[in-house]
Amino acid sequence: MTRPVGPLPDEVPDQLPGQTGKVVVVTGANSGIGYFTSEQLAAAGAHVVLACRSRERGRAALSAIRGRVAGASVELLDLDVTDPESIRAAADVLAARRRLDALVENAGMVHPPAKRETDARGNELVFSTNVLGHFSLTALLYPTLAATAGSRVVVLGSMASRLSTFRIDDLQLVRGYTGWRAYAQSKIAVQVFGFELDRRLRLARSGVTSLVAHPGYSISGRTPRIQGVNEPTRMTRFVDNLQALGTQGKDRGAWPVVRAVTDPDAQGGDHWGPRYLTRGVPTRQRPTSTSRDPQVGSRLWSRLEEFTGMRFDVS
Repeated sequence: MTRPVGPLPDEVPDQLPGQTGKVVVVTGANSGIGYFTSEQLAAAGAHVVLACRSRERGRAALSAIRGRVAGASVELLDLDVTDPESIRAAADVLAARRRLDALVENAGMVHPPAKRETDARGNELVFSTNVLGHFSLTALLYPTLAATAGSRVVVLGSMASRLSTFRIDDLQLVRGYTGWRAYAQSKIAVQVFGFELDRRLRLARSGVTSLVAHPGYSISGRTPRIQGVNEPTRMTRFVDNLQALGTQGKDRGAWPVVRAVTDPDAQGGDHWGPRYLTRGVPTRQRPTSTSRDPQVGSRLWSRLEEFTGMRFDVS
């Protein structure tokens, strides 16, 4: 299989830095970007923990990786990022290992409900899934990350962050909900969190780094078929391939994420994405000004602590 990362390339490189002995957690690893991130990291020798809400789909992903990557070291962990008890239980399991080299925060809701819904704690569902759960998980796992030399947190942003405004005073979209705004705003918040975490880690002189990556425009119909993981219909293949010039498969969409995890030259605060924005090999990119704004980051952090009921102090 093609391995996407090495020094900044003109063409797709064929070898990843060895990851043997490293432990990487990928949330939402049973499909899409999360699955291919997990497969590529396992192929490089990492022990990959597939943190999934659906045990059935998680098992399918586990089986697929073992079938496609000889000697893959992978395991399944139950995790529902909208459920505080599930988050805490998963964090307890991972903290007991006393090693965590990378936490890839991939789980998310890509197709929001048409009408505003909430989780059990009353938080807007898309925001809860894409942002709040990962904030809580990162806070709980921070001691383990801090105890692991060179550990990284990689959050998944989106091109959607360039296509919407950010209502910092209405994060839960109480005053006006649409599915598109819920998704776009949640992804802006993810990026703001990733960069604010980097600032706080630097101030604390922590050995943990925080990076942001986005997969470009990666779609199912241009992705390899894998039973139980990606099984697009013929019509989906046909329609998606009509967009071939501006799109790529989710296997390639995982490359910027994998680079953020593995590149020895990657640094905290990096923003990785496809070279041509929607597609291409991974390169460092310039995020939106809102994503990088320290004042926005500070305000968001306070609201995340409020909504989750969890204080996250990296010092």
